[in-house]
Amino acid sequence: MTRKKRIGLSPLLTLVLCLVTAAAGGAYTVWSLAEEKYGGDHPAYTKQAVRELNSSSMEYKLAEKVLGADQMAALRTPDQTVNANEVLLSELSKEEIDPDTNGDGVYIEHIYSATYEGYMMVVKDPKKVFVAINPDMGSGRAAPELEDYVEMHKALAGINGGGFEDAGGTGNGSIPAGITILNGKLISGGSPQPILGITKDHKLVTLTTTGQGALDMGVVEAVTFGPTFITNGKVTYVPGTDNLNNLNPRTAVGQTKDGTFLLLVIDGRGPSSFGAKYEDVVKIFQDYEAVMAGNLDGGNSSVMIYNGRYVHYPVSMYDSRNLPSVLLVRGDK
Repeated sequence: MTRKKRIGLSPLLTLVLCLVTAAAGGAYTVWSLAEEKYGGDHPAYTKQAVRELNSSSMEYKLAEKVLGADQMAALRTPDQTVNANEVLLSELSKEEIDPDTNGDGVYIEHIYSATYEGYMMVVKDPKKVFVAINPDMGSGRAAPELEDYVEMHKALAGINGGGFEDAGGTGNGSIPAGITILNGKLISGGSPQPILGITKDHKLVTLTTTGQGALDMGVVEAVTFGPTFITNGKVTYVPGTDNLNNLNPRTAVGQTKDGTFLLLVIDGRGPSSFGAKYEDVVKIFQDYEAVMAGNLDGGNSSVMIYNGRYVHYPVSMYDSRNLPSVLLVRGDK
């Protein structure tokens, strides 16, 4: 009996086909990952990743295939802080965020760079900016959220203020940390602290002093946080002097020579904005020609409200945190 010849792949051909299939699958996986890394929905991550590539590496060539040579060159161009309104990450309409639409001397500018996106609220009339503190400070109850402060004081806008005591990690914001001054009276603190104060003639004070020292300078409202960035036109922040200077959400306040207040909030810990370092914040205030500037509580506390709405998306999943102090903007013209 004649046996039929068995037809099949030789072991060598089988091996070759397996290797080709594996290579094709691997190439597809590499390309998919590259598209997600360099062409996905995470612009801040993309910018940072592209900046770190060696131009002679295979990874650079792969990124260039995904993005194209022109876009690669644009992303690797040195940063410049940009004041613009064409890209909005908030609930606000373009009309609301355009400069001084309401005619009240208050407007917001969108700022961004390689690692962050944020908002600068410009308040031309310094008399509009004031400090509010937890009205139930002695009760032990949780402090209000920013939207509650805004409603209580019929304010146009506001940002979070100083730090708070967090005994037991409860984070209810009921007790402010450091020096707090309201209506010309020392509410809490006394030992030397980096303060952000407002004098009776509506000047911002950013320096380290005692509670009594602040009162002696005519400070009528103050909160405590740090570091201070600019005092009397000179940069006072020294890089490398602390271990908290990472990419994080930031809140800060500054003032220009003509009295204009600058209220800054930078988003962070998210795919579209990693956050800013202190040096970034100093540069922003320098670009706005601030003569005084200092850091407020950041991280999960960073929040800004304008015209009844959150300007951005706070890190906290519950919107604003309970805050011991805030800076508000009066709504009257």
